[in-house]
Amino acid sequence: MNKSRNTTQFLLPVEKPEPIRGEYDIYPVHELGRGTIRADFASLAEALADKRQVIVDGYNGVFFDTFRDRLNAEFEKLGVKALWWDVRAALKPEAEIDALLAPFLGGDDPIFGFRTPLALADLFDEKRLEAIRPDQGAALNILIGPGAALAGWEGTLVYIDIPKNEIQFRARAASISCLGASKPDAPKKMYKRFYFTEWVMLNRHKKALLPRIDLFVDGQREEAITWTEGTALRSGLDALARNAFRVRPWFEPGAWGGQWIKNHIHALAQDVPNYAWSFELIVPENGILFADGGRMLETSFDTIMYQAGRDVVGDACYEAYGDEFPIRMDYLDNFDGGNLSIQCHPQREYIRKNFGEVLTQEETYYILDTKDDAEVYLGFREDIVPEEFERALTESFAHGTELDVKRYVQGQRAHKHDLFLIPPGTLHSSGRNNLVLEISTTPYIFTFKMYDWLALDLDGKPRPLNIRRAMENLCFDRKGEKVQRELICHPTLEETGDGWERWHLTTHPNHSYDVHRYKVTGSVDVATEGKCHVLNLVEGAKAVVETAAGMRFELGYAETLVVPAAAGSYRIASPDGTPVMMVKAFMK
Repeated sequence: MNKSRNTTQFLLPVEKPEPIRGEYDIYPVHELGRGTIRADFASLAEALADKRQVIVDGYNGVFFDTFRDRLNAEFEKLGVKALWWDVRAALKPEAEIDALLAPFLGGDDPIFGFRTPLALADLFDEKRLEAIRPDQGAALNILIGPGAALAGWEGTLVYIDIPKNEIQFRARAASISCLGASKPDAPKKMYKRFYFTEWVMLNRHKKALLPRIDLFVDGQREEAITWTEGTALRSGLDALARNAFRVRPWFEPGAWGGQWIKNHIHALAQDVPNYAWSFELIVPENGILFADGGRMLETSFDTIMYQAGRDVVGDACYEAYGDEFPIRMDYLDNFDGGNLSIQCHPQREYIRKNFGEVLTQEETYYILDTKDDAEVYLGFREDIVPEEFERALTESFAHGTELDVKRYVQGQRAHKHDLFLIPPGTLHSSGRNNLVLEISTTPYIFTFKMYDWLALDLDGKPRPLNIRRAMENLCFDRKGEKVQRELICHPTLEETGDGWERWHLTTHPNHSYDVHRYKVTGSVDVATEGKCHVLNLVEGAKAVVETAAGMRFELGYAETLVVPAAAGSYRIASPDGTPVMMVKAFMK
């Protein structure tokens, strides 16, 4: 294991490996154009050697010191003497930054905080920042570090990006610290600070810089970089925003994780106990891969929203949610694993008031695969008494005793292609032996766990429960026969054509998105109607999706594709006439 990252997951290689034929592609790439992506420090040094002033900004979590040393070594080979300045010297004192961020970190709460309204500039001492000025006698001045552009230097702007999963791997290895912190903290505490403060500020800063970035660097590898010109990156993002794209998924083991993903996606690391999640499209943390031939460069998903968000989601959605991409898809794999926790998600007003989020997590469980009489736990039994339920949960947590789950909760048999509806405030869990395609709105960590089957996390410690918050959000009227009627989808055939059917998988009135499923043996043309469509191939080995602008995608089983609103229309086809089924999620 690399000491700088604590994970068994592979670091993104510079060159895309040959995909395993007929299997899920873990590195979906989009061609940026011949000669657009370079892959070494030497070429970057050559591009910067004749500049007088360079600003190297980027995301915290990048190894800026390593980057500086490697780039400087290449300057020395060229006979160029660079004078380096570090913007982190202008940060406010650590105690002052801690005090500034404390109101947004939730105190002793181990998980939740409040999205900060602060700007990145608030972490810097204005006088110290103004004091960093280039030496006019030096051939090349370089100011480096997250927030470097705040110093107001004129010059070539280099931006170094890093995927947020890699930031987490580095945090777990204690090889990075939070911005302004002198040393690493516990990984979960760092994640809370990242999510509610640091990433919020850095994202706003990145959006402001994007139109004027001259050179863009993928900084997730220590030994090698890939980089491109800002004009090429922006052009590539604009093209995807008018056509379609897959994001790069990433995969994580978990306490309840299963074996389906591990057994079906052999390109993944196999020396893990399980895979609990495939983060298909959880956009606060996914990235987009560009390629030049086989050479790969990744940028975080938010970059396309900052460049062309209105094209991606459409006018109405952009007016409502801005840069927040609204739909998420991920897999929950507990084949031969354990049960997910008994849980619920916050109501809309609750998440806005308590956590500062624009969207809440409105969920559905689409059952992609199942075995052995698997169940989904959904809603309450008719005779539920809230006070009794809360008392049982509290006693179970206090004494480490089992909860008689089925005394309070309904268990529903799960079958392939079932859709279970989980609007905010609905008690739910996936029982073992399901592969769930979770379709929901975007927020990532807002799950209130009430009972976790006495399981321990992979670090050997109990996972935090949120019984009080859950009780503040649960809808106890979702019980008895009402669950069958309102929380289990009953698909209806709405439209047919030559070689295709469109089924409506009606969601709950409290869901802000809807779901269609196409069954195709020939082809069908689909209009976006000003909305973004998120597709997933839920049956069949392969489907072809072609946009009106001419981009063509071969989508394999279980793969996800985003078709932006600006695409206008696209065609879904079965390449050989065998039946395929495609799920489409879109905002109402």
